[in-house]
Amino acid sequence: MNTIRLRALSVHLLTATGAVFSMLAIIAAANSAWETMYLWLVVAFAVDGIDGPLARRYHVKTQAAQIDGVLLDLIIDYLTYVFIPAFALYQSGLLPGWTGWFGVLLIAFASSVYFADTRMKTEDNSFWGFPGCWNMVVLVFFAVEPHWTVMVGVILALTPTMFLPLKFIHPVRTERWRGLSLPLAGIWVALALFATLTNFNLPDWAEVALIVVSAYLLFVGMVQQLIPARAGRR
Repeated sequence: MNTIRLRALSVHLLTATGAVFSMLAIIAAANSAWETMYLWLVVAFAVDGIDGPLARRYHVKTQAAQIDGVLLDLIIDYLTYVFIPAFALYQSGLLPGWTGWFGVLLIAFASSVYFADTRMKTEDNSFWGFPGCWNMVVLVFFAVEPHWTVMVGVILALTPTMFLPLKFIHPVRTERWRGLSLPLAGIWVALALFATLTNFNLPDWAEVALIVVSAYLLFVGMVQQLIPARAGRR
């Protein structure tokens, strides 16, 4: 096997480490070790952020075509973005009684349909509809611990947006305003790590920062829809 093909195959193997981190995360969740669970999910989130650029750089679609990198990525994304965070939300008891069942089953069901939707990507590499990033949403729930009515309201609000023509950015691939979006995504990861290392007992400034950065990443795509891009500018 030549060096080019080996590098391409190595990118697939890097993506596949997300399955290892997912297993470690769900074992931690089953033992109510929430900080450890989210530590592994943050690691998986970081891998997900770098494997795409590497895949394009090393031309995995032609140099390692025997493995479907898109399918592999979707399987791991569903585990890390949807399944494990939803399980943690139920297991933690943040949503009491029937609300726990309702919330996590709705997340799992609707997200499975969304992940199979072939129309999820826009021309500028953003997403049509909320891209099922429940890992980010649930982490904010853990850190802020809002009233259960707020959490149910957020779930009810975000779920239908997965199937509406609303734009949500990819912080790495969406070129427009990437100079701001990418650093803020890095700040979000840093805040998420801080939250896990402090047992989700964030100081007020960090809690506010987490909410503000999350709101930016959530709504900036819709703002871009309202503000047409100037010709020749991003």
